[in-house]
Amino acid sequence: MFDKLTQKVSDALRFVAGKSTITEKNIDDAVDTIKMALLEADVNLRVVRRFVNSTIEEAKGEKVLRAVDPGQQFVKIVHDKLVSFLGETGPEGAAAQGLKLRGPDVISTVLMLGLQGSGKTTSSAKLALRLKKEGRKPLLVACDLVRPAAMEQLAVLAGQIGVPVHKEDGATDSVKVYRNAMTWAKQNLIDTVIIDTTGRLQIDEPMMQELSRLKDDAQPDEMLLVADAMTGQSAVDIAKTFDEKIGLTGVILTKFDSDTRGGAALSLKTITGKPLKFVGTGEKPEDFEPFHPDRIAGRILGMGDVVSLVEKAQEVIDQKEALELQKKMEKENFTLEDWLDQLRAVKKMGSLQSMLEMIPGMQGQISEDDIDKADLKRQEVILSSMTRKERANHLIIGPTRRSRIARGSGTSVAEVARLIKKFEKMRGMMKKMAKMGRNPAAMQQMMGGMR
Repeated sequence: MFDKLTQKVSDALRFVAGKSTITEKNIDDAVDTIKMALLEADVNLRVVRRFVNSTIEEAKGEKVLRAVDPGQQFVKIVHDKLVSFLGETGPEGAAAQGLKLRGPDVISTVLMLGLQGSGKTTSSAKLALRLKKEGRKPLLVACDLVRPAAMEQLAVLAGQIGVPVHKEDGATDSVKVYRNAMTWAKQNLIDTVIIDTTGRLQIDEPMMQELSRLKDDAQPDEMLLVADAMTGQSAVDIAKTFDEKIGLTGVILTKFDSDTRGGAALSLKTITGKPLKFVGTGEKPEDFEPFHPDRIAGRILGMGDVVSLVEKAQEVIDQKEALELQKKMEKENFTLEDWLDQLRAVKKMGSLQSMLEMIPGMQGQISEDDIDKADLKRQEVILSSMTRKERANHLIIGPTRRSRIARGSGTSVAEVARLIKKFEKMRGMMKKMAKMGRNPAAMQQMMGGMR
């Protein structure tokens, strides 16, 4: 995401950041480059003007021009401006970005709004799964009585994530469906009700009237608009209209991973005044993340997002297992079984491209096309064709066993041999890295030698 924007903004900042002294012309040139990059990214013109004016005003002050490191001071200003345009800052801002739900003894209600095709039903299920992981007991309610198969789609998704769903085939009144769902929720100790509402191909009066009735009856804690990030400024305009007619507490942007420009994300908060709360980053139910303005600003500036990367890893890798793995690496006890576990864990973390974007300095350097995903799959198949005994001790894998593994994995004996050789080399490197991790000076020296 933000590929072109990140590249151009990073180039502009790199030019300024490398200078021990900067002039007003340096600042003007850098800001002008950033301005053009934002416009090309489909950011709202009014937002671009505000960003440029406020950045120039602050950057040309004595605090920057006479700073010990003016280049870095300018980079910080650009970063902080991006954060403020993307969302709220400070402790109150963090609270604004999250959902405002009540305690477990009181049922909280979330109204999901949006046009047909925006991903509203899928996002409802993704939100339910996220709340379930956080310890809440959500119920999905099918109140989209217009779109064919909407109720069935919600039911299928609910089954996949293990969350109950309330649907009434043949129903014509969404308010009655909601009331019946609330009765069931109270009887079954549900603490969060997520309502998938009706959608249309475009905003019309009948849809708004139905949503208004549902809103008045449900008195929701959150009213979230689901919008397609790929539609750019159209998503911003839709959010503005929904807020004026119904009222919003926040926005969810779907297809965020496919949005290479980023115009909607950068414009939403300024134009609508409503925070962007979540983003959809893929097709799986797990591909749903809270929106963190500071982390996204870091990605745009090419600084990566290590915090999100660590959080993704923590979701699939147990801390105790990670410590045991480190001990295995230090003692060179890392096995083919451990390697197979790590390959599977990486797959659960999402697309390799999204992970690369979180690593500082990697934005735009490697694309997913550069990664041999077929080779990773082949490695997994070969490892899966081995017995547990073979994965525990690769030294017993002689010619006969290699032939059997090759036949079972649909590969060649040479490929099996290559994988084992690669593993032995990797295991030696892991031992060195694990030990250096305890010695920062040695690690820094090693990293310096790799540049």
